[in-house]
Amino acid sequence: METITLKQLLEAVDGRLLGTFDALDTPISQVETDSRSIHPGALFIPLVGDRFDGHAYINPALEGGALGCLTAHERDSYRTDRFYVKVDDTERALGRLAAWYKNRFPIPFLGVTGSVGKTTAKDMLAAVLGVKYKVLKTEGNHNNNIGLPLTLLELDSSHQMGVLEMGMDKFGEIDYLAGIVEPDVGVITNIGDAHIERLGSRENIFKAKCELLPHVKGDGVLVLNGDDPLLSTLRGNTPVPALFCGQGEGCAYRAQVTGGDGVSHIHCRLTTPRMDREVEIPALGEHMVYPALIAVAVGERFGLTPDQIEEGIRQFVPTRMRMNVLRRGAGVTILDDTYNANPQSMRAAISALSDSRGSRKVAILGDMLELGPFAPALHAGVGEYLGQARIDCLVAVGELAGHIAQGARDAGVPQVFQCRDREEAKAVLPQVLGPDCTVLVKASRGMKLEELTARLLELTAEI
Repeated sequence: METITLKQLLEAVDGRLLGTFDALDTPISQVETDSRSIHPGALFIPLVGDRFDGHAYINPALEGGALGCLTAHERDSYRTDRFYVKVDDTERALGRLAAWYKNRFPIPFLGVTGSVGKTTAKDMLAAVLGVKYKVLKTEGNHNNNIGLPLTLLELDSSHQMGVLEMGMDKFGEIDYLAGIVEPDVGVITNIGDAHIERLGSRENIFKAKCELLPHVKGDGVLVLNGDDPLLSTLRGNTPVPALFCGQGEGCAYRAQVTGGDGVSHIHCRLTTPRMDREVEIPALGEHMVYPALIAVAVGERFGLTPDQIEEGIRQFVPTRMRMNVLRRGAGVTILDDTYNANPQSMRAAISALSDSRGSRKVAILGDMLELGPFAPALHAGVGEYLGQARIDCLVAVGELAGHIAQGARDAGVPQVFQCRDREEAKAVLPQVLGPDCTVLVKASRGMKLEELTARLLELTAEI
């Protein structure tokens, strides 16, 4: 973050000073929301959640070196050597500060959302654009009302582009985040069943994602998945021009998978208005053509050559626990995709497992959360897909995953283990491993199946 003054902070958040401190030229060099990680010169913003109130930690933050804080409440006393800025809502004030701060940097910003693959698309975009520009991108899961503003506050004068991921689980969230970013390019990867418990239908999920559209700048562009049945209805009906990516005939940016090694990469032919060439994507699964196409479309818009775009695709590295390929001894490969899951991403991951080189293919799958009354049928559908993909073994972990197990049995998967929890699954793992084996580990974030990935790494160290 580049330094701002207390006076600028007051203007940005529409706040007013409390207490006696009035040095408006006080420099602020960092914003913190965790009182345990305060750096000297920081502004502390106390956030309020269902089970906590950061206002209780204002004094420790100031004692730890923060120059001042925001507060939604009047206080009993005020230090004379620290500032207190009164705001109506500290979380909203963080968003206003981020929007104000972002506008200091006249660079292009990209807003990326979608039910599946938004993190992968964000990482691919950053890899491609990073060949020519210095890119600020969302790290980890900082794609919400708190993480996105904090990401923007990391901007400095060296950055030439910003790639911001935007998540949601209810109406209004994309509208809020996109209002902060005001992107030059808006990206929607697809519409799936993630968060259908709260939104009720795919049509409602589509409406929530489309909250992005009116916030794209007037001279900007949308990049959309042209193979998605709901997004394809936007053809000719968007406020700014739209570029459609996919494998279908109606897409200006098209891809065709032509091969791969089943271990580390796939080959595909990319055809766009400016290039037609075969490239190597360093990841498994046919679904990887979509983030690649999105990155190609955006790369071309910002002046990258075909060679630069291909170089960026080759440099793509997924975020941790997002289909990370972990190679072990005796030909064992672990596909660690434990960060999150929904029915569409489950199928994509199973497809990648099916296409892998291993002679034995094992899926360790846990519950997919936030599916509400649709959960049993959607889990059973994943189990059925395991049979269609000719997966050799399933380890189902969790109550909902029991429906995956039943669907897999009905679909003829040869070996099915049904486990109540992670500990029960750990006892099963030695039975499913062997030479020349590929193992997929995937579930919703709340299932914490990265513990099973860690156990697999221990076991395969002995192979």
